Amino acid sequence: MDFLQKKTKKNEGEVPQYYVEGNHEAIIDPATFDYVQAEMARRTKDKHRYSGVSMFSSKIKCGECGCWYGSKVWHSTDKYRRVIYQCNHKYKGGKPCGTPHVTEGQVKDAFVRAVNVLLSEKEELSANVQMVIAVLCDSTELEKRQSELKEELEVVVGLVERCVTENARVALDQDEYTERYNGLVSRYEAVKAQFDEVTQAVADKADRKKLLEQFLHTVEAQEPIVEFDERLWSSLVDFMTVNSEKDIRVTFKDGTEIQGQ
Repeated sequence: MDFLQKKTKKNEGEVPQYYVEGNHEAIIDPATFDYVQAEMARRTKDKHRYSGVSMFSSKIKCGECGCWYGSKVWHSTDKYRRVIYQCNHKYKGGKPCGTPHVTEGQVKDAFVRAVNVLLSEKEELSANVQMVIAVLCDSTELEKRQSELKEELEVVVGLVERCVTENARVALDQDEYTERYNGLVSRYEAVKAQFDEVTQAVADKADRKKLLEQFLHTVEAQEPIVEFDERLWSSLVDFMTVNSEKDIRVTFKDGTEIQGQ
């Protein structure tokens, strides 16, 4: 700011600039932020599943064909109007699925019962989730392999640069040069593909760990519920499977499956 001219001027190094971390209280706590970021990454990978139509969109699965349930409006123009959920594949040719439709009330009731069963086994659940985090989310070996591949990439890049420089400085046989250059490029591409694959595996394990830690944090802090809680539905449930009117199962984000009806 130029106080004499009363004009704002971008600081281009004339005065020191500082970045202060943690100076203000976060609008969203770090744990929730990490969970949201991990969940967004997970949803991005499965673009065919997730929809923002409602909190139940792409969360209810047909136990017969595996397709997702979608919302349908019955009696849309009269006083009996209501929203139900049924298999999106139910009437798409061939023999229709035998799974029934469900109402929002049925989904909520099944969720409440399943959550309370889950919460009644906190101690065992906590031990299981911690074991999964320790065993399945450990990326130590992957990170070691990632480092090795990164070093190999740097070596290959150096060889390519040396090859190009030598060709520019010395009159080489161009057929031999091309063969050597292409060989190095092929080697680079092969190593880069492995590096990308391992890097993605490391990221997947990190995302999974964040989701499980947030899941466990939510469960450990939660008391039994008497009515549907949208926050818990979003943070705890992976999906719900409808097998029949009397068999609706909830699969939680740690992989636990509990029959809610």
